[in-house]
Amino acid sequence: MPDLNFIPHPLTGTPYGTALDLCIILAITAYLLSVITREYSWVDRLWTICPPIYCLIVAASLDFESARVNLMTLLVCLWGARLTFNYARKGGFAKGGEDYRWLEIRKRIGPARFQLLNLTFIAPGQMLIVWLFTAPIHIAWVYQDVALTWIDVVTALVFFTLWIGEIAGDEQMWRFQQEKKRKIAAGEPIEQGFMTSGLFAYCRHPSYFCELGMWWSFYWFAIAASGQLVTWTMPGFIALTMIFFGSSRLAESISLSKYPSYADYQASTPRIIPFTGIGKIRKSR
Repeated sequence: MPDLNFIPHPLTGTPYGTALDLCIILAITAYLLSVITREYSWVDRLWTICPPIYCLIVAASLDFESARVNLMTLLVCLWGARLTFNYARKGGFAKGGEDYRWLEIRKRIGPARFQLLNLTFIAPGQMLIVWLFTAPIHIAWVYQDVALTWIDVVTALVFFTLWIGEIAGDEQMWRFQQEKKRKIAAGEPIEQGFMTSGLFAYCRHPSYFCELGMWWSFYWFAIAASGQLVTWTMPGFIALTMIFFGSSRLAESISLSKYPSYADYQASTPRIIPFTGIGKIRKSR
């Protein structure tokens, strides 16, 4: 794909610079669509497909001849396939499939401040973060002649293992929600409205743990390629971590308002990192 030359920037003329140009165009499109349709999940829909596209742009620029870039692209395509499937079966791509959390935020901060949030963060901010946490593949492109190392092998194994874990968590939550819907339709009592078994017995958000683990480990490819612990792509997974912690806090406040017993779950189970006490919330007396 040729450079789009949308605006001048330091990566102009590189394949990942083309990805940035595309990111800017998609951010503007997502914002305009949100204003026109009054749905604010357009970035959520793009989130599932942009990282694979960005990686494919880089891999194609090398005629798929770089082992590290190809490996990274394959893993990100697997990531995108899982996320796209799970998001689609929950109705995320359908009309009216807006994430319920955006509605909750609108209620809490009011329409004027929400539109400011949409203009600054929901559309452009999130799209930039998606581009940024995928950016280690640019480092692999810069150091394309560096051979694969044991770090790449370990990183790929960690990423793939967490990918399998996220599939398991998706399926457990899907079955739980489908059974809950069935009971509601049949007028049967629901003993507990939230998931606490399977992977959810080890942390309250196992999918977040796997997701963050995958993108933290994805950065290791940049380390393997460049030999540097710190590169300019590091803020990507850091920003993603901040988003997930904020998102989980909002989701839990909604769950707690609907299910008072959720406080017991918060007190007994870590929020994101299993087998730790991190994120456990002591019940107020």
